[in-house]
Amino acid sequence: MCHKVLNQLKSRSPAKLPRKLAARGFSLISAIFLLVILAALGIFMLSIYTSQRTISNQDVRGVLAYQAAKAGIEAATYAILAPENAAVVNTIFNGCTAGMAAPTLDGALTGFNVTIDCQLTTTTEAENTIRVYQITSTGRSGNAPSSDFVERQISASISTCRIGVTGLATDLPC
Repeated sequence: MCHKVLNQLKSRSPAKLPRKLAARGFSLISAIFLLVILAALGIFMLSIYTSQRTISNQDVRGVLAYQAAKAGIEAATYAILAPENAAVVNTIFNGCTAGMAAPTLDGALTGFNVTIDCQLTTTTEAENTIRVYQITSTGRSGNAPSSDFVERQISASISTCRIGVTGLATDLPC
């Protein structure tokens, strides 16, 4: 009897099949399709999350490199202006070189290196000695070809004025 019903169903066209039998298997295909779409969406969201996290991390490291470079500018400024600001200077700052001493960084800046370069230009204007210090500070972490490398550079100019053209340490400030 079962064979008879099956043979009758096979001989009918799909349009004449009972609705229950014609829709059989459609829900399985729909479920598989939905699972594939959801899995692809999940993978896409995971890749977006990973790239956003990497970009955010690099942004934070860039800010830290900027702060390291700023610390270098502040250290060089202090080294230059501490003796220059005295009413009568015991020594003229002679440490303005390409490899000026950099501060030791700790705390959030641990792992960052600072390089300070300084160039001094001395000119005379109306019997006054003008010194212009051009400071360039570079804060960096990591090695250049790697993805964790970050570097920021800041430049600053400091001018000092002394009465007299002798350039001696005993010259008074302008």
